[in-house]
Amino acid sequence: MSDSTDPADAAEEPGLGLDLPETASKAADGTAYRVLARKYRPQTFAELIGQDAMVQTLANAIARDRIAHAFLLTGVRGVGKTSTARLIAKALNCIGPDGQGGPTITPCNVCEPCRAIAEGRHIDVIEMDAASHTGVDDIREIVDAVRYASVSARYKIYIIDEVHMLSKNAFNALLKTLEEPPEHVKFLFATTEVDKVPVTVLSRTQRFDLRRIPADKLAAHFAEVSKAESVEVERDALAMIASAAEGSARDGLSILDQAIAHGAGVVTAEQVREMLGLADRGRIRRLLELVLAGNAVGTLAALDDAHALGIDPTQLLRGLMVSLHAATRAKAGASGAALQSAEEREGAEALAAALGWGTIHRLWQMLLKGLEDVDAAPDPREAAEMALLRLIHAAELPDPASLVAKLTGQSGESAPAAAPRSKPSAGVPADFRGVVELLERSGKHQLAVQLHDQVGLVRYAPPELVLKPARPLGGDWPRELAAILKSATGAGWDVSLSDDPGEPSLLDQEKMAEERVRADVLADPNVRAVMDAFPGAELESHSTRGA
Repeated sequence: MSDSTDPADAAEEPGLGLDLPETASKAADGTAYRVLARKYRPQTFAELIGQDAMVQTLANAIARDRIAHAFLLTGVRGVGKTSTARLIAKALNCIGPDGQGGPTITPCNVCEPCRAIAEGRHIDVIEMDAASHTGVDDIREIVDAVRYASVSARYKIYIIDEVHMLSKNAFNALLKTLEEPPEHVKFLFATTEVDKVPVTVLSRTQRFDLRRIPADKLAAHFAEVSKAESVEVERDALAMIASAAEGSARDGLSILDQAIAHGAGVVTAEQVREMLGLADRGRIRRLLELVLAGNAVGTLAALDDAHALGIDPTQLLRGLMVSLHAATRAKAGASGAALQSAEEREGAEALAAALGWGTIHRLWQMLLKGLEDVDAAPDPREAAEMALLRLIHAAELPDPASLVAKLTGQSGESAPAAAPRSKPSAGVPADFRGVVELLERSGKHQLAVQLHDQVGLVRYAPPELVLKPARPLGGDWPRELAAILKSATGAGWDVSLSDDPGEPSLLDQEKMAEERVRADVLADPNVRAVMDAFPGAELESHSTRGA
């Protein structure tokens, strides 16, 4: 979607700041109503939110008189590309309240050029929508016109929106002029699909990538707009609108406009939830609890209630994924989202404490697959039911770790724990693996890896150690290892390399043991049932060495 079309729709660009007082007063005087996306738009760079890096670069360029002849503004819909282009036009043509000013990053909005550009009537600032003017003839008009000096402004400025829509011939016609335009001409291009712009054009412009506006900044901005409109909006409602906007100020203001009309002066989270067809977070948490408890009857009843309320199955599964992702971040020790309530943080922490990493990853993958099924299924509701029932079925299956422990004769309680990081013992290790673990605890990680992966044991009779290398290790390697072992154990060591037959490396031994366990696990009837229930599933292994 274009950020700007023809002059009649030119003001449709989203507002990232508040209007000037006189503009707001016009609305108060009974002029025609303007949607929020037109009414609240930035009049200065200070009001442009979420694009600080670009503003700083422009400020430096203007201050040092290093202004490029062509700019390319790219980003998703509604982040302010066309608004930024108009601000640049004002910054370059502002003459100040006294008429004596020069280019500035803080246009006055008082002088005639500033006011004319803001109102879209300046004769030297020409806007063109490339979506409807794609041909070479349209560009030839520009090429012919640039030869003539501006009528009243310092610079003649061409703003071409959705420039990627120009035809190949149109781009070619523009290239020479774009590379060497007259000093009085500046080009400002805006596009949502920069990958479709020819490299020859990109190389002739100064590019600015406008970022998605963070949800917390959008919510704060929408709060200001609501206050200016004398409308009470709940904090959770603002958070929902900011999330639904997906980084676009225009989309968010449009949703807010709709919510204000829907709420008749007061906007609640419940109203926004109903308007957007979202499942409330409490409902999501309860549904996730039912799934984790293996309650199929309760899960299906909850889905029926959601369907009766008109909640989209896709939004329902996405909500479950959001909750699971929040629990994952909490388990990893990361901070919660800026818009997350205290109740949501507590719920995420409780869920993180209750679930293991393996369970979290398995649930995520199954929800992701369920989301794909819902999008592709003829009946999304049925696909959502099947997806959640698969989750419940998976919860009832035996844990793979317990199967491995059972097959290897180890219980979950007796499984070997990772060795704690401590100072090396003064005693001599009982076996060769103990030597590797000793070096690991001593911080000699590279040497421990070499002993573990690259040598086979020929003889271990402390203080004698004979090894068969799988690859060259260097002539000084045995002496260096002996010195490190002496420092770690207090005993003198005799380390040598030999070509005599030896054991496989510890790494190879672990791989062989893993293959044996894998074969045993795959042969277990329970695991075969899992593989049959989920075609395409694979058995994965995870190493805890070095944990």
